[in-house]
Amino acid sequence: MDKLQDRHIIGLIQSDPERGFRMLINRYKETVYWHIRRLVVSHDDAEDATQETFIRIFRSADRFRGNSSLKTWIYRIATNEALRILERRRQGQVAIDTPGTGVNAMPADEYTDYSDLEGVRLQKAIRSLPAGQQLVFNLRYYDELSYNEIARITEMSAASAKTSYHIAKGKIIKYMNSID
Repeated sequence: MDKLQDRHIIGLIQSDPERGFRMLINRYKETVYWHIRRLVVSHDDAEDATQETFIRIFRSADRFRGNSSLKTWIYRIATNEALRILERRRQGQVAIDTPGTGVNAMPADEYTDYSDLEGVRLQKAIRSLPAGQQLVFNLRYYDELSYNEIARITEMSAASAKTSYHIAKGKIIKYMNSID
């Protein structure tokens, strides 16, 4: 069903770009937003990156060749947008040992449910991972992508994606157990 619907969307984008693009946004906007949000944390950054993702998709839709699924192609673009924001943020950031920085300083965000202590702890654990492991973990755990899809998005082998996920999962478990 998903592949059939994606083929329909691609066909519509080619024959009726406005209608096809509207359908693409309706199908993927929420999942793309949450994928980006888990990487950049900030709602405002996630909204900006989501918008830029769909602009890039619209501009490059004619270059989609179908070598991967539409979802994988979209996630690759969304991931690049999220990484662009993180890089811009890193360039403007202060030193890691400056008070108020680091993994325990989750960015204030009116959209974060701080009453869900377990969820906040999980997010802190994920934020403690290196960026590549965060990405792989989020794609597998939250987005439920296969290791082959993750490999296409991250440009690594499926075996490397699987290894990275399991290492990240182990670190998260260790982090969560150390806080009790």
